[in-house]
Amino acid sequence: MKSSWKSKPLHLWMFTAVFVLCAWPGQAAAQTKVAVISFQNALLETADMKKQSAELEAKYKDRQDELTELSAELQEIQAQLATAAGAGAQELQIEGQRKQRTAQRLTEDLQSDVEFDRQNILNGASVRMRDVIQDLRTERGLDLIIDGGSILAASALIDLTADATRAYDEKHPAN
Repeated sequence: MKSSWKSKPLHLWMFTAVFVLCAWPGQAAAQTKVAVISFQNALLETADMKKQSAELEAKYKDRQDELTELSAELQEIQAQLATAAGAGAQELQIEGQRKQRTAQRLTEDLQSDVEFDRQNILNGASVRMRDVIQDLRTERGLDLIIDGGSILAASALIDLTADATRAYDEKHPAN
């Protein structure tokens, strides 16, 4: 089976890069240019992602409002149950159980739909951000850009997070 670079874990690539840098310190220091970026922060700070996040929230606002209303109705039924007795209490209990099942189904459906849309948005934006980062790497003559999510310390001079966000906004404006 042919192995591709995409199938190797990120930590294996980082280990390989560090090994190469340590094995040939004189050559690596003179030749290798490395930068750090917080991919997630760079992506989430783009105007495009902020706009799409607001649109996603607006898209599901009616369903969220429906759940809020249903929750208020359930609380009202609970309050009435405290003072109800006999057949009235039984009817309220049945009504409460029905509304609770409805609320649970609505919640699960809403969560599923939001997660599906969120993943589609993130996948598309991630592809665009990777292209932007590749362009930054080429423009600045860098050999390696490492995601800062696993870096404990790095010089601010080589952090490209803000630059990536700015370049993404320029290349993919939020209309």
